[in-house]
Amino acid sequence: MRLSVLDQSPIISGHTAAQAVHETIRLAKAVEKLGYHRYWLAEHHSIAALADPCPEILLARLAAETTTLRVGTGGILLPYYSPFKVAEQFRMLEALYPGRLDLGIGRAPGGDRMTTLAMGEGRYPGAEHFPEQVQYLVAYLDNALPEGHAFTGVKVMPEVSTAPRVWLLGSSDYSGALASQLGLRFAFAHFISGDGGDAVMREFKRRYQPSPREPEPHSLLCVAAICGESDAEAERLAASIDLRRLNMDHGVNAPVPTYEEARAYPYTDADRRRITHNRRRLVLGGPETIRKQLLELAQESEADELMIVTITGDYEDRLKSYERIAQVFDLRQPG
Repeated sequence: MRLSVLDQSPIISGHTAAQAVHETIRLAKAVEKLGYHRYWLAEHHSIAALADPCPEILLARLAAETTTLRVGTGGILLPYYSPFKVAEQFRMLEALYPGRLDLGIGRAPGGDRMTTLAMGEGRYPGAEHFPEQVQYLVAYLDNALPEGHAFTGVKVMPEVSTAPRVWLLGSSDYSGALASQLGLRFAFAHFISGDGGDAVMREFKRRYQPSPREPEPHSLLCVAAICGESDAEAERLAASIDLRRLNMDHGVNAPVPTYEEARAYPYTDADRRRITHNRRRLVLGGPETIRKQLLELAQESEADELMIVTITGDYEDRLKSYERIAQVFDLRQPG
């Protein structure tokens, strides 16, 4: 089972956004040595807890700091952008780092409604044209616009001999169905939607229509996970993400809480019920507990690969969690 990393560049309370970005670079270099397969950067806007609004820029630095790790976006929020311009950006990245890039694309707003309107200069960029945008983007990357198309003569520069692997991202059945129809890779966000992802991923493979890019279906399950030295320590480490998700539910735009802030928070009974509900989207425990739960999720969803997103109240604890998972899965062993 391949394991990979999704990094949302979390800003822990008391730290700056610049520190969070540097922690992203440090973590990428560390997990490459641990044997993780790929490393994706997420796009979010005007969120106090997440530092990266432009993964395509940070991606260039990340690729320069690593050598064997596949690097990419999880993902570019395509409704905001021109498919032609995104194709140019990733052609340039391919020229710099050929054969290592993933272009994960999504249709979510990545922020609240006011931020979405600001991104669209007062217009809400809905996702109704998303399927057409995806097809144009892939055609630009592959020089595959149909004969007689109005833009057939337009060159997407720089001209390179490789292209990124394209993934559709989703937390519902919409992107899974589109990925199977277009013959593209599919990643399901279990950390966003803890129910029904296994059925969506199985259906993606069942309905998959082969394409020149991808003759066979390939799926990835992205899971929020925290691995402690023991189950009890993992519970302690989860306090920050529990409060972070509770803040999101209450519309509180704040950095990721520290453990101290989480312990001091005056939880109500309703809050605790909400935390229990949100825990459905979190895999938690010591190394053997984590291994068992992750393999069960992979088997249920027929995932070819697992991607781990970890947020804790301390950057060192985040790294240690990835280290423990790498160790229990023997990632550095041949094969």
